Amino acid sequence: MLPAVIPIFPLPNAVLFPSVFLPLHIFEPRYRRMVEDALKADRLIGMTLLRPGWELEYEARPPVYPIGCAGVMTHAEPLPDGRYNIVLRGLQKFRILGEEGDQSYRRARIETIVEAGPHDESLIRVTRTRLEALLADDVGDRAVPSAMPDEELVNALAQYMELEPIEKQALLECDGLLARSRSLVELMEMKVLSARQPWKAGGVH
Repeated sequence: MLPAVIPIFPLPNAVLFPSVFLPLHIFEPRYRRMVEDALKADRLIGMTLLRPGWELEYEARPPVYPIGCAGVMTHAEPLPDGRYNIVLRGLQKFRILGEEGDQSYRRARIETIVEAGPHDESLIRVTRTRLEALLADDVGDRAVPSAMPDEELVNALAQYMELEPIEKQALLECDGLLARSRSLVELMEMKVLSARQPWKAGGVH
C-alpha cells in the first residue's frame, strides 16, 4: 500500500505504468525540491497527467486526471546546476482524493488502487498472442522475449507505444491486466487499420 500523502509530478505527455521504467529530467526549482525531499524519505513520486488547458495555469496547480501511478526512484543523478536526471519504476496506481498546500511542489492525499486479480490464463494468452502479432507487424521481426511476464509486456507496450497521452491514460485506468490488454489490442488494431487507409491530403472530395 502507498502512503496516504505523496508528492505528485504532473506532466502533459507522460503516463507511468506499474513495473515500467520512466526516465525524467527535473529542472523546475519546485520539482528539484520534490526530488530532494523524496530522496530523503521513501523515494516515491506519483506521476499524473495534466488535463487539457493546463498551459493557462501551469505555474500554479492546473487540473490533473485523478488516477495516476506512483513510482520509486531507482536512479537519481544530481547535476552541477541543481537539476536532476532520475529514473522511476512504476509501483502501483492511486486515486487523488485532494491536495495539500504546504510545499512549493504538489502533494496529494491518495488512496491506493488494487487492480482486478488474475483471470483465466487462457484469456491472457489469447490477447498476448494478438499483441505479439500486432507488434511484429509494426516493428518487424523483433520477437518479444517469451520469458517476459504478461503484466510487464502489456504495461511496457502501453507506456512506450506511440499513442496519444489521453489514450495512455485510458489504458492506465483499465481495471486489471486483462482489461488493459484487450483495450491495447483495440488501439493497436485501429492504428494498423488507419495506416492502411488510402486517405488523401485535403480530405474526401
